[in-house]
Amino acid sequence: MESNLYGSGTTTDDVLPGVDLTGRTAVVTGVTSGLGGETARALASVGATVVLTARDEDGLGVVAEKIRVAVPGAQVHSVRLDLADLSSVRSAAEEIRAGHDAIDLLINNAGVMYTPFQRTRDGFELQFGTNHLGHFLLTRLLVPSLEAGAARSGVSSRVVTVSSDAHQASGVDFDDPHFERTDYDKFVAYARSKSANVLMTVELERRFGGRGVHAFAVHPGVCATSLARHMSRDDMAEMKRMSAGKPELLTNLKSIPAGAATSVWAATSPDLEAAGGSYLADCGIGRAEDHATDPAAAAALWELSVRCTA
Repeated sequence: MESNLYGSGTTTDDVLPGVDLTGRTAVVTGVTSGLGGETARALASVGATVVLTARDEDGLGVVAEKIRVAVPGAQVHSVRLDLADLSSVRSAAEEIRAGHDAIDLLINNAGVMYTPFQRTRDGFELQFGTNHLGHFLLTRLLVPSLEAGAARSGVSSRVVTVSSDAHQASGVDFDDPHFERTDYDKFVAYARSKSANVLMTVELERRFGGRGVHAFAVHPGVCATSLARHMSRDDMAEMKRMSAGKPELLTNLKSIPAGAATSVWAATSPDLEAAGGSYLADCGIGRAEDHATDPAAAAALWELSVRCTA
């Protein structure tokens, strides 16, 4: 199947014919949710050694066993990672580096959505802190390993970060990113965190694309996963209101394999070698809003994120 024939129904297995990741190592965050587990299974199915990460240690064991059953001989390792706790991020990165000389793929898949107002252990608004800052620190700590992976294999390493078309609703508020002076809005907070995912991708590509590490942001589509566990009936009504111009958005839900397909395609497709920094959707190159792709905003977010995670 050629990439120009892919679409919303494309699954993980559809994008993998001809792909061989034997000898390459992938790290996937949030594997105990639907998309993360399927992404990990798909990468393992074509030979990758996969490092599974999530907060729930028992859940990690369950996912690892499911992958071993689905993919006999799969090489999977588990590392506990709580993205809402920077000390956990640092410990996880250290454990990953200690166990693997090089990394080839980092899939920043984990996330929270529309949560009640909470702060992370380090005092950040929960959605921005988890979806962006936790992944930012993990990525920054693993960049040397990703560079080593590219040097070892002669093939570019990739950082794939799951964003969302929800980013369209709001850019990052650089003056008050953690709702310290403004009233909390769960929908705005989620949108800001998803814009941050795209901005991080833009700056990652600028900084490291020429050194063999390419970055991509992904809109997976709307899927029925545990990501929506915090949503009430009122929240669903608000989502319907916000998506009034796209009535099919909440009715044509993707399957888990279809939802994970764009992440797997972003991680493996040779067609994307010259497209680093792109925003991807439905296994194709999409378009993010200007507030999420502005190079100056991307650089500013990087500096803000460095200060927050120092």
